[in-house]
Amino acid sequence: MTTRALDSIYDLAVIGGGVNGCGIARDAAGRGASVVLFEQGDFAGATSSASTKLIHGGLRYLEHYEFRLVREALMEREVLWAMAPHIIRPLRFVLPHHDGLRPAWLLRLGLFLYDHLGGRRLLPATRTLDLTRDEAGKPLRAGYTRGFEYSDCWVEDSRLVVLNALDAAERGADIRPRCRVVSAEQAADHWRIEVQEGGEEGGARETIRARVLVNAAGPWVHQVLAQVVRVNSPANVRLVQGSHIVVRKLYDHDRAYIFQNADGRIIFAIPYERDFTLIGTTDRDYKGAPHEVKASDEEIAYLCAAASEYFKAPVTPDQVVWTYSGVRPLYDDGASKAQEATRDYVLELENGDGKPPLLSVFGGKITTYRRLAEHAIEKLGPHLAALAKPSWTRGAPLPGGDFAVKDQPRVVAQIRRAHPWIDEALAGRLVRAYGTRALRLLDGMRSCADLGRVFGADLTEAEVRYLMREEWARSAADVLWRRSKLGLRLSADEAAALDAFMIDEQRPAARRAAQ
Repeated sequence: MTTRALDSIYDLAVIGGGVNGCGIARDAAGRGASVVLFEQGDFAGATSSASTKLIHGGLRYLEHYEFRLVREALMEREVLWAMAPHIIRPLRFVLPHHDGLRPAWLLRLGLFLYDHLGGRRLLPATRTLDLTRDEAGKPLRAGYTRGFEYSDCWVEDSRLVVLNALDAAERGADIRPRCRVVSAEQAADHWRIEVQEGGEEGGARETIRARVLVNAAGPWVHQVLAQVVRVNSPANVRLVQGSHIVVRKLYDHDRAYIFQNADGRIIFAIPYERDFTLIGTTDRDYKGAPHEVKASDEEIAYLCAAASEYFKAPVTPDQVVWTYSGVRPLYDDGASKAQEATRDYVLELENGDGKPPLLSVFGGKITTYRRLAEHAIEKLGPHLAALAKPSWTRGAPLPGGDFAVKDQPRVVAQIRRAHPWIDEALAGRLVRAYGTRALRLLDGMRSCADLGRVFGADLTEAEVRYLMREEWARSAADVLWRRSKLGLRLSADEAAALDAFMIDEQRPAARRAAQ
C-alpha cells in the first residue's frame, strides 16, 4: 500500500472496486495522477464477478437500436483480448434457428451488422451451419436443422478486475480493499473523505483529502450519493438481477450456444472450467439489498426449462452444482421491461459553484469498462491538470498479458522448460490465470515439494501465498471464487482448511512463532 504524508492530497479518490472503479483508477494512475481507491469488501465482490463472462458486442442490443453501444463494444473485443490474452480468449457461438421466433433473414441481417460494425480483424466471421451434419447439432433436439455461428470472446471477469487494480497499484495508486467510505464532504477546493479500515467489520478510521471524487459503487451508487456524499442526483439507477446456473458438462465440443426464448429473451450455454456448462442469464427488476441477491428457485427453473427447449437431454434443477447472481446497476431510461433497459453507461459530473468535482458512474458493462474509464478521465480532465496526458490504455497489457494472443502455448512451454517437474495441466492453468507472471509465482522453486501443501484440486500453498502477497486475497472465498473458480473442485472441508491456513498466515509472525 502506498503511504502518504498526513497533510498530502490525492488528485483522485475512487469509491468502488468493481471493473469500472479499478479501470478508472488504472487509467488515471497511468497518466501520472495520484490516486486512491476504496473498496468496502474484496475486488469484484458483487456485480463484476457475476457476469456471463463475455466480452461481446451484445447481439440482442441491435433490436433495441443501441448501435453506438454495440459498435463500441465490438471494437473493444480485440483490444481487450490483446491486453489480457491469458484471461480472455475467442469463443464461437452457435445460434440455432427456431421457427416461429426471429426469422432467418433478421438473424442474418443482425449478424451481418455484427460482423461489420466493429472493425473485426482477428476473430472469424459469421457462417451458416447445417446442424444435421455439424458437431454443434448433436446435443440439440430434433428439428433444429439450420443455425448460424459467430465470434465473441470469453473472460474471467473477476480476474480482469483484480488485474486492473494490480496495474493501478504498480503505477503508484493507493489501492485499499476492505476499506469503507463513511462520509465525503466538500471543502473549498477538495473532498474530505472519512474511511474505515476493515470494511463492514469496522476498524481504525482515517480522513484523507482528494481534489476529485469518483462514485463507481455499482449497485450502491445511489446509496453513496444519498448517505455518504449527501447530494441529490437527477439520474436514477435501475437494479436488475441476473442469475446463472452451472451444471456438469452437457456436450463435448468447445463452442457456446445462444438460445432464443419465446418470451423474447436469450440465454447462453457456455463451456465452463473444462468440466462444466454455464447457463444464463435472467433479467428481472431487483428491490432488495445488493449484497443479499441470490438465484431464486424460479430463476433456476426458468434457466433449466429454457435450455431444455434446445438440448436433447433435459436440464433439471437437480443437476445444478453452483449458482451465482448479481445486480446490474443499469441507468434507468424508463424501459418497461428489465431486459429492455439500456446497458449503456452514463457519467454524471457535478461541479457547480466552483466546488470540487464529483463524477458518478451509472450503468456500463464489462466489455466497455476501458472506454468508460477513458470517457471518465476526459470529463474530469478540465478540472484536474494531472489528467492532461493522452489516453494510453489501448494496447497496454494487463499484468501477465505481455504476449501475443495466440502465444499462450508458448508461455506454457516456457514455464515447463524453466520448471520441468510441473505437469502440463498445472502449467496451463497457471498461465490461464497469471500469464507470464506464473514465472514470478514459481520463482526459486525446484521441485513439487517447494509448492508446499495441496489444499485440493491442484491449489498449492505457493499459489495461495502469491495471491495473498500480490493480489490482496484474505479468505478462501477470495481465492476459490474470485481469483479462481477452484471452488467448483474443493470440498467444504478443504475450503475450511484453506480458510484456516489463510487466517493463520495473517496473524503477526511473533504470535505464530509463539504457538
